Amino acid sequence: MVEQNRKTKETDIKCKLDINGTGKSNINTGVGFFDHMLEALSKHSGMDLELSCKGDLHIDAHHTVEDCGIVMGKALKQEIFPIQAVERYGNATVVMDEAATTCALDLSNRPYLVYDVNVSGKVGDFDVELAEEFFHALSGNAGLTVHIIQDRGRNKHHILEASFKAFAVALRRALVKNERLGIPSTKGVL
Repeated sequence: MVEQNRKTKETDIKCKLDINGTGKSNINTGVGFFDHMLEALSKHSGMDLELSCKGDLHIDAHHTVEDCGIVMGKALKQEIFPIQAVERYGNATVVMDEAATTCALDLSNRPYLVYDVNVSGKVGDFDVELAEEFFHALSGNAGLTVHIIQDRGRNKHHILEASFKAFAVALRRALVKNERLGIPSTKGVL
């Protein structure tokens, strides 16, 4: 388990993360829908995640969501690298009723995000464009190449939840142990 903390004028975040956990979580960001998404991410990735954030929610949830992505990304990077004896690549399609979202990712140590999810507006008080901000901060700070693509769907809650769960399952699959691969790169390092 690793710990990452971040304190700025906008947020005060404490994070503990264990990629070899059982999917337990204790999350309190002050943003209900975001907490729900992070609980799903923890459960379906198999990571244990403790995350608390006191943010400037009197303005909006932007700083809270983005900064949580930064902190979680740094914790993930600390847990994953140097990489060795894992599959490295993972993908998953998750369906929720009428919605389906696919995530493919690479534990590349080269951050890149493709986020092709066509939603706008709000789910409860959550501005749905903040999901992209979260994944951008997470992938950038973790050193992951991540493609999240909406296959279909109309319900914003279903689409976003399928996106978080698809990321979680793809990450879990990429982290599966495979001793035969050693360092999973022809370069000999990631």
